[in-house]
Amino acid sequence: MNPAVARAQHGLARTITREDLANLPIRRYEGKVVVVATPEELEEAQTDLRQESVVGLDTETRPAFRKGESHLPCLVQVATARAVYLFQLRRIETHPTLTELLTDPRITKAGISLKDDLRALKQVFTFTEASMLDLGTVARSGGLGQTGVRNLAGILLGFRIPKGTKTSNWAVRELSPAQITYAATDAWACRELYVRFRGLGLL
Repeated sequence: MNPAVARAQHGLARTITREDLANLPIRRYEGKVVVVATPEELEEAQTDLRQESVVGLDTETRPAFRKGESHLPCLVQVATARAVYLFQLRRIETHPTLTELLTDPRITKAGISLKDDLRALKQVFTFTEASMLDLGTVARSGGLGQTGVRNLAGILLGFRIPKGTKTSNWAVRELSPAQITYAATDAWACRELYVRFRGLGLL
């Protein structure tokens, strides 16, 4: 990175250029991923989530390509220290577990642009959120000039998250391996960013 670039708190670069980001090594989540589809997997997710004090949170929505077109979220991704759980929202049996998580004040939910995600999720099921932490807000308060998950991963974690399947159809019944990896990586990166911000004393 250009040594002349403006620095934020703790000597961090305020921004990262597209070129510098492209030169970073690619990282994808390589841990356990559970696409929650059975009662046993739902119970496993509940047990793990209840042990956590912080999770990474993200959602995916089927892309809209026509003016005026919009879709509801299809997927919620939640990263714990041990695994990433993918909840397909067409499976309504997962909604109570997600509601429990989103409303639990003991568990910090860390993500990017959470206000938009929560607004959309409330069109799928009803909840009153608690203990949400928008990492973009943390970044701005720490003097960083970029707030997207990919730029923050580059600045704070030193790796590049590929965009690959962002605009794929998230409404499909069976997610592809590429979609699963992409979705899990974003939630995992949010949790990793939380840990990094905490280590820097910015929380």
